Amino acid sequence: MENNQMSLKEVEEVISRAIKKVAGKKENDLCRYLPMSSGGYMHHFTLRKMKTKQPAELSSLIEKFIINSDKPSSVPPKQRAARGSRKRRDQYTFTRTQLERMLNIARLAGDKEMISVLSPKKSLATCKRELIVSIRHGKVEQELWNAYVEAINAQQAVASFASETLPSFR
Repeated sequence: MENNQMSLKEVEEVISRAIKKVAGKKENDLCRYLPMSSGGYMHHFTLRKMKTKQPAELSSLIEKFIINSDKPSSVPPKQRAARGSRKRRDQYTFTRTQLERMLNIARLAGDKEMISVLSPKKSLATCKRELIVSIRHGKVEQELWNAYVEAINAQQAVASFASETLPSFR
C-alpha cells in the first residue's frame, strides 16, 4: 500500500511536469499526447483509472511521449463511423402528400391492408367521436370501424403489458 502511495505521488509529479510542458491547464489535456494501441489517443477515463491502478505504466507513457520527447505531438483521433452511417438505408421516407397519394391509390385499388398500413393512426377518443358522428349521419365507414378496433386492441395491449410488468400495490 505504501509503495502504491509513493507511486501515486510520483505520478502526480510527472503529470504536473507534463502539463507544464504541453502548456495545459489540467491533466485531461495530456490525453491527446498519449497514443493507444487500439488507435487514437487515451480517453480521460483511462488516464484516471491508470493513475490509481497502474501508476508506473502511466508514468512511463507520459515520460516517453511527453517529457522525454523534444516536441510532444498531438495524436490524431481514432477514426469512427460517421453519425449518419447507423441509419437504415433501406427504409423510405415519404412526405405527407406522397403518403396521401399512396393512400388514395390503395383506396381506388380496394387494398384494405395497404389502407390500414398507410392510414394515420388515430387515438381512441378521436375514433369514438368520428364513429358517433358517422352513426348520427347514417353512414357506414369500414375504415373508421377498423381504426376503432385497432385503437381498442392497442389500448388493451398496453394495459395488459402494464399489469404484467408493474408491481401491484395492495
